[in-house]
Amino acid sequence: MPFPNLDFYSCIQLQNSRQCNLSFPTSSEVRSVEFDFEKNNAAHQTRGVSSSSPILRRGQPFTITLHLNRTFQERSDTLDLITETGPSPSEASGTRAVFRVSGPPVRSSWSAAVQNSSSSSVTLSVTSPANASIGKYSLKIQASKGTPQISALGEFILLFNPWCAADSVFLANEDERQEYVMSEHGFVYQGTSEHIEAMPWDFGQFEADIVHICLELLDVSPKHRKNPGLDCSRRSDPSYVGRVVSAMVNCVDDRGIINGRWDGVYYDGFSPSRWNGSVDILRRWFSCGCQPVKYGQCWVFAAVMCTVMRCLGIPTRPVTNYDSAHDTDGNLTIDEFYTLRYGMKVKESNDSMWNFHVWVESWMARPDLPAGYEGWQVLDPTPQEKSEGVHCCGPAPVKAILEGDTDLKYDVAFVFAEVNADKVCWVVKPDGTMIRDSSDIKTIGKNISTKAVGSSEREDITHLYKYPEGSVKERAVFEKAIQRGSRILKNMLEHSDSYQITKGVQLNFVQETHAVSGKEIAVTLVMFNNSETAKSLTLNINAQVMLYTGRPTCQIWSRRVTAKIGPNTETEFPVSIAYSQYGRILRHSNTVKLTAIAVEDGGSCETSFTEKNVVVSNPELLLEVSGEPVQYQPMMAEVTFFNPLLEPLTDCTMSLTGSGLLFKTIDTCVGTLGPQLRVRLQIPFTPTKTGSRMLTVGFNSDQFCDIKAYTSVTINPPK
Repeated sequence: MPFPNLDFYSCIQLQNSRQCNLSFPTSSEVRSVEFDFEKNNAAHQTRGVSSSSPILRRGQPFTITLHLNRTFQERSDTLDLITETGPSPSEASGTRAVFRVSGPPVRSSWSAAVQNSSSSSVTLSVTSPANASIGKYSLKIQASKGTPQISALGEFILLFNPWCAADSVFLANEDERQEYVMSEHGFVYQGTSEHIEAMPWDFGQFEADIVHICLELLDVSPKHRKNPGLDCSRRSDPSYVGRVVSAMVNCVDDRGIINGRWDGVYYDGFSPSRWNGSVDILRRWFSCGCQPVKYGQCWVFAAVMCTVMRCLGIPTRPVTNYDSAHDTDGNLTIDEFYTLRYGMKVKESNDSMWNFHVWVESWMARPDLPAGYEGWQVLDPTPQEKSEGVHCCGPAPVKAILEGDTDLKYDVAFVFAEVNADKVCWVVKPDGTMIRDSSDIKTIGKNISTKAVGSSEREDITHLYKYPEGSVKERAVFEKAIQRGSRILKNMLEHSDSYQITKGVQLNFVQETHAVSGKEIAVTLVMFNNSETAKSLTLNINAQVMLYTGRPTCQIWSRRVTAKIGPNTETEFPVSIAYSQYGRILRHSNTVKLTAIAVEDGGSCETSFTEKNVVVSNPELLLEVSGEPVQYQPMMAEVTFFNPLLEPLTDCTMSLTGSGLLFKTIDTCVGTLGPQLRVRLQIPFTPTKTGSRMLTVGFNSDQFCDIKAYTSVTINPPK
């Protein structure tokens, strides 16, 4: 075996990469067929796809050579090619085409021409229309010399083509094409608007079998099962394909990929934060008979959809919206309720403000809309609300969201609400009555983020979604959105202005040092009396573990104190939460919500309220690689982790992922790591692809969950 360090799948991948001639059984007319696999796939930007079939892009020529059992006479021989896709191909639906070699070219039709010929061989250049349906195709030939007969030439896969100016997914900038179509790794942003965290993600859209899994995803969709012919015909439209994929990534209405879960109970599957990439998820779904994989949350849904869309040839990027609204009752307000006695957030409302929410943007034309709405479109596979009876969202033009054109397709009003709703805080008294403490029109929709092109930096794209808060243009868009009459915006005028009573005492949490799991959480509550009289206060301070969706899970700390503050005076109250109070409870969440309510003693009973989300980061995990970075040459990954606790870490595991570096995730059992001890693990691997690659490692234990590290490496071709 020439490459003993490669696993079975990598050897198949290597064999396919070297296979240039693909011969198929044919009739007596055609002896053999040569698909110039390497040349065609290189020209079509699909050389990295691990498949034994030609992977082609629409609107672009490819070549095949026919070796005949007779002499080819170009002037007298008539050759007709036939392409078919889907279970019931027809010319009327555009899923079957019959076209003559060297016939007159017809716009938006298949065509073929003789590139060169010899005595018994002919090389043809075949071009698909730029609006052809994507999918698996068969290619046949009908020769008219003698008795006409149809010969099967082979099969190929046709994808969207962002390099073709006539394709509706055309993207003019090559750097952007490399980032949004070709890059197999990137980042998904998490955390909070005050503490943004970049999580590495392995998209792996060109890994072995992924293109076939993505096409299977389309084939098991309800649209295809209901009307296969119409579905295959509509696969020419990236907008249609995007809606199908958005619905199929979740499993609410269909045999979709991912089962979503947000309650922290994952014993019969995997924690959503356990995943390092899309490939394991897609392969699990496919190998289990298209049964949903457990479990995912918004970033997993979005990242897997990004993989599928890039694989199909549609430029796509994951996008994170911080302080994202989920408005269930259509009044464009997110109501939050806190108890007066304890300062706890209570579950009085179905509305929620997520620390972050991740969707994808895909680049495409929108001929179904007026001019100006082409370009980036929001697609959201996380199942939240139904769109035309199905749990999917989009494509919603980002331009329409920016301009408040909430009546346009698809789901613009819903996404507009996610970035523009108002947040209203209520204080609930012991008798059940409520005090409206504040309303803020500027909190929701912050720091909308995606990975920058060609770098590891974060790009802030908030300006693409909304004009500056409080500007004249922002107010005009606001009014236009209301005038469009969307149901979701019908009550918007009631809450169009901030509601904030000037209070004698102002509260604010100040965090000077970042919180790290295993250590004490230290925050200071600053109280300022801006009145001319002294204040006697009862202060209720509370800390709760919060899901990133804004839902409280349990209380971990509270204090009830009294304080006196002189006029125009500031005083501080330290908040200190030990690891023993939050460690085990915070395992599947990394956010602690601090709240404080001050009630003035005496007749006024005036209340003051403040809140802060504290992100608790995991201890550091280190990843380094060594060895010569050359394709098919062994390398070594070294992972280092230090246990910062005074107790042992139990059931420790590490998982290593990297498209083009590993065929599948390598899971390693570490066992128990003693208190204040360090583990150093070496994992060998052999890269199978060249170019820029990302290696990601995840560490898990009973005490710490889903700690991640990554390193980038450029793999060179063999000399």
